[in-house]
Amino acid sequence: MLKVQCRSCGKELIGHETQTRTCGCSNMTTIRGDNVSANDLSMVTMLRSDKNPKKKPLLSSDDLKYQEARRQRKVRKITFEER
Repeated sequence: MLKVQCRSCGKELIGHETQTRTCGCSNMTTIRGDNVSANDLSMVTMLRSDKNPKKKPLLSSDDLKYQEARRQRKVRKITFEER
């Protein structure tokens, strides 16, 4: 998460995924998740940011093995009698 400091009032704000956090001074520094806004952004200092969050793989190793085996299956062609 992000951690910013409002230089106008000196309050440090830590970002939260769902909650909006504000400092309450005249600059109105607001942080929600990864978004920072203020009336004057030059009065906001970034203290900490997590640029490389750990991402979970979409498929587990068992899922990858299953998909690979499925990809190598052959397609059966069905022949129909025409009358």
